[in-house]
Amino acid sequence: METIDWGKLGFGYMKTDFNIRCLFKNGAWGEPYLTDDENINLHMAATCLHYGQEAFEGLKAFRGADGLVRIFRARDNAERLRSSADYLRMAMPPVELFVDMVKKVVAASERFMPPYGTGASLYIRPLLIGSGAQVGVKPSEETLLVIFVTPVGPYFKEGFNPIKAIIDRHHDRAAPLGTGHVKSGGNYGASLLALEEGHKKGYANVIFLDPKEKRYIDEIGAANFFGIKDNTYVTPLSHSVLPSITNMSLRTLAADMGLKVEDRQIPVEELATFEEAGACGTAAVISPVGVIFDPDSNTTYTFGDGRTAGPWSTKLYKTLQAIQYGEQHDAHGWCELI
Repeated sequence: METIDWGKLGFGYMKTDFNIRCLFKNGAWGEPYLTDDENINLHMAATCLHYGQEAFEGLKAFRGADGLVRIFRARDNAERLRSSADYLRMAMPPVELFVDMVKKVVAASERFMPPYGTGASLYIRPLLIGSGAQVGVKPSEETLLVIFVTPVGPYFKEGFNPIKAIIDRHHDRAAPLGTGHVKSGGNYGASLLALEEGHKKGYANVIFLDPKEKRYIDEIGAANFFGIKDNTYVTPLSHSVLPSITNMSLRTLAADMGLKVEDRQIPVEELATFEEAGACGTAAVISPVGVIFDPDSNTTYTFGDGRTAGPWSTKLYKTLQAIQYGEQHDAHGWCELI
C-alpha cells in the first residue's frame, strides 16, 4: 500500500479488497461470506427502500504501538445494532456473529490498516437492512447484514482544534419519541438540510435542541455533545439522543480521572457556564467546540479562548487514543485483539 499517503487521508470511502455479508432468511441467519463486490442486489420492493428498515454502526480498528490490531468496543456496537434492529423490527444479529464478522473482514483487509503513528485508522461500517420484498407496511422477513471497511483520517479538517457551531431551532433530527435513540439512517437524512445551512453560514456543525420544547441541548450534528465545568463532565439526557459508545467511554474515563459525571438535561442558557465543550463520536473521537452562536438571542458562547482545546478535553482525547493505539493499558477491556 505504498501508494497511500496515510498522513493525508480524509474521512471518505476508499475501495478495499473485501466486505463481509450474512443473510437472515427463513427464520435463521446463514453463514457469513467475504466478497469483493461493492454492490448490493436488492429487490425494488425491499422494505429498506420504502419503509426505512435500515440501521448502521460505526467503529474503528487501530494498528497499535506493539504492531497488533485492536478493534474498539465491537461488542458494544453489536448490542447497539441489536437495539436498533429490535426497534425497527428487523432480525437482531447475535453478538458473537457480529463480532466474528468484524474480525474476519478486518483480518482480510489488513493491508489497508494504516500504520501506527500516522493518526489514521480503519473505519468499520456495519449496515443492516430489510432486504425482503414487501408492498404492505410491515416488517421484512429477510434482513441483510453487510460490514465493509475503509482507511480514514480525521473527520473534521480542523483536526483536534476547536470548531464553531450554530444552534438551529428550525429543524429536528428526530421526533420526541421517535428514532433518535437508535442509529437509523433517517435521523441523519433529516439533519442534512440544517447542516448544509450551517455550513453556508460559516459553521462547522449545528446544535440540535430537544424536539419537544426547544429548550435543551440534544445533539451536535451527528455526534453527542458534552460540556465540562466545576470538575464535572455533563452530557445531555434525552430519548432523542443516540447513546454514543465514544461518549460512554469518555464518561468512564472522566470518572477514572476524578471528574463527576452527569447525564441530564442541559438548558441552552447553561452554555454560558461551561469551561469546555465538545462533540464526541467514533468518527472524530472528540471535536472541541470553541464557539456556539445562538441566532435567536444573538448570543455567542465562547469556551476557553475559543481557539485551543481545553485541558480536560485534551486529556480525555489523548487517553482514549492511547488505549485504542495500545499505548496505555486497556483497564476496561474495550479492545478486541486481532
